[in-house]
Amino acid sequence: MAKGVVILGIESSCDDTSAAVIRDTTLLSNFIANQKIHEEYGGVVPELASRAHQQNIIPVVDHALRMAGVDKSEVNAVAFTRGPGLMGSLLVGVSFAKGFALANRIPLVEVNHLHGHILVHCIDEEGKEMPHPKFPFLCLLVSGGHSQIVIVKSPLQMEIIGQTIDDAAGEAFDKCAKVLGLGYPGGPVVDRLAKEGDPNAFKFSKPSLVGFDYSFSGLKTSVLYFLRDRLKEDANFIETHKADICASLQKTIIDILLNKLVIAAKETGITQIAVAGGVSANSGLRTALQLTAQKYKWDLYLPEFKFTTDNAAMIAIAGYYRYLNGMFADQSVAPFTRMK
Repeated sequence: MAKGVVILGIESSCDDTSAAVIRDTTLLSNFIANQKIHEEYGGVVPELASRAHQQNIIPVVDHALRMAGVDKSEVNAVAFTRGPGLMGSLLVGVSFAKGFALANRIPLVEVNHLHGHILVHCIDEEGKEMPHPKFPFLCLLVSGGHSQIVIVKSPLQMEIIGQTIDDAAGEAFDKCAKVLGLGYPGGPVVDRLAKEGDPNAFKFSKPSLVGFDYSFSGLKTSVLYFLRDRLKEDANFIETHKADICASLQKTIIDILLNKLVIAAKETGITQIAVAGGVSANSGLRTALQLTAQKYKWDLYLPEFKFTTDNAAMIAIAGYYRYLNGMFADQSVAPFTRMK
């Protein structure tokens, strides 16, 4: 039997049911069950999501353990997403984790979902050399629900120095995509169409905020009014200019994100830069980050695409560091929907 600390990770914060197994920092398995039904409704329906989690959680965990070649008796602790997220979805993961820990007499480790996204940069894979940022590093965390700049001082010590005061970057992508009739999730469609368009075709509103905080609600309103006025002149405007609109929208969001990140890097003096979260899969953002890193001589760390969306590997690695420090939860632990 191989030695090391074995952590089972459980992620169920939104509409993906995921389980992963790590031994120390090495990932052994990471399995995700997606929920396609939400595409019909143009967004995640909480009640449907929680029901799907109930159906998926046991087979997903079983599959993850089998993929890892690990028996449940070898698991040292179970790490789970406590929040933020959808209450019904979180309850399924938390309840399963409690039952698994109780049945196997092992510790429970609660994980903040956002910490997990950041700590994907600490994961190793078997037979593969993985680059890791040195502490402290700056992390641009961009997802459907969050946009933050975080100073990561250690796996357990993080400081948010900037965050959105309204909509997140991913939310801006999805809401504007919905207005354009691109379906849900809209971010990947905008990314694909943007490659065919002119990013300088149209100008949209950018906020003027002091410090490192973000705002995307003004951009959303700017796009809405822009389309309203153009459609009065030409009913086929969206269809005719869809690629240019997407390219211009994507460029605006990227400019907003990187402007603050550059300022934060200059003021903190940190040149170890990482990005995490679902929006980190956006090809335009990745290219812009690489160009910016070259300009300012940053050491840039981009996550593999499989680690950008919600997954249990990130929960397992975050749980591993908490386990090492004896940071355990008890059976009375309850999920939380919003970050404090």
